[in-house]
Amino acid sequence: MIVLFTDFGLEGPYVGQMKSVLQAHAPAVPVIDLFADAPSLEPQLAAYLLAAYANEFAPGTVFLCVVDPGVGGDRAPVIAKADGRRFVGPGNGLFEIVLRRARRRSLRRIDWRPERLSASFHGRDLFAPVAAMLATGGDVPATALPFDGGRPGADWPDELARIVYVDRYGNAMTGWRASATTARTRLRLGDLVIPRARTFSDVQPGEAFWYENANGLVEIAVNRGRACERLGLGVGSIVAITP
Repeated sequence: MIVLFTDFGLEGPYVGQMKSVLQAHAPAVPVIDLFADAPSLEPQLAAYLLAAYANEFAPGTVFLCVVDPGVGGDRAPVIAKADGRRFVGPGNGLFEIVLRRARRRSLRRIDWRPERLSASFHGRDLFAPVAAMLATGGDVPATALPFDGGRPGADWPDELARIVYVDRYGNAMTGWRASATTARTRLRLGDLVIPRARTFSDVQPGEAFWYENANGLVEIAVNRGRACERLGLGVGSIVAITP
């Protein structure tokens, strides 16, 4: 299985072009669209979102991930392996949180290059062919990289008190795991204290609250309303979470 995680959006040709490469090189491998609207040009925010969803997929899954504002620059193209799942994409910290939370992990720089490599679309020309090779059991020339303090993202916090995604209902996910909270944890937006609830029906219509979402993240919502509009939240907004 190949899982797509990008900031390309559904408009335009980019997701379709990557899928055409996967179809050509791995026609028998299922392709799952996970996110086409990951935080745009924000590898750090996207890293926490990816980590929250990756464990839903079985070991052996190949993730094709592109949130790559430095495409064509000096960031390395990489293959990360975390607890049996492989991640192909830019070495800009996008896989940092997945790797940090894994029991077994490795990081390799991709040495293979296609005959055609555009400066601005490595998702199609480099990452998609490599993902197809891995998903069909092929070998990809790559060099092991040290998992040390010099890697991109090494200084990022374990939990991120920022909004990493807003869904179509207006609910705002943070990069903070609910497992890192306690009964005394407080969530604030300016002077407003947001209470915790188990689910939407536990609060009155129009009331704001936070809860542990289905993927384990602290998420802010308004029962029968849009938290992003009611509370002025967007991707990147800072939230005060006090343990």
